[in-house]
Amino acid sequence: MSKFDKIAVLQKMAQTGVIPVFYHADAEVARQVVKACYAGGVRVFEFTNRGDFAQEVFADVMKYARKSCPELAIGVGSVVDAPTAALYIQQGADFVVGPLLNEDVAKVCNRRSVPYVPGCGTVSEVGKAQELGCDLVKAFPGEVLGPKFVKGIMAPMPWTRIMVTGGVEPSGENLKAWREAGAFCVGMGSKLFPKDRVADGDWGYITEKCRVSISRFLNP
Repeated sequence: MSKFDKIAVLQKMAQTGVIPVFYHADAEVARQVVKACYAGGVRVFEFTNRGDFAQEVFADVMKYARKSCPELAIGVGSVVDAPTAALYIQQGADFVVGPLLNEDVAKVCNRRSVPYVPGCGTVSEVGKAQELGCDLVKAFPGEVLGPKFVKGIMAPMPWTRIMVTGGVEPSGENLKAWREAGAFCVGMGSKLFPKDRVADGDWGYITEKCRVSISRFLNP
């Protein structure tokens, strides 16, 4: 079962602001990336469900993190159906993220007090997600919607918590734009993990990139 409940996960997201989004078929590489992110101050990590046997890699990483990164909440991303959500929750996922809104996933997550962060691209979808009990929604794809989308929602619905994924970069200008628009937190993938750095095992680069990104988002 999950190590951290819904309130604890949301608090960690608020405290650090930047959530690494990562997948790799090699469990050892995934473990090293998690370790590097944790050293850089990351306390919430999203492992995406994007490859064959991804759940096996997730289980391996989860067992490692429980011992070596005790304050890290690990969730699963790219979830589009309830059976997949249930599978990962059984393996200890602390939260579930999806590119779309699925009512059945919301029911599974609510039953276990696990945060569900659905992808929303319209105000109506955001409102529907809130009705289903989602405390946090994902503005996705961020590069298409842009900071103005976030700002536009926050004006009439200031209680909304929005995580932006897609189009998020580690630059001060980019992170400042999302933060000032009203983003609660941001998810960052390829820009945080350049393929060549991962291939070379340059974990120090990732640690520093995480540390700088968190600082830039929290202090725009």
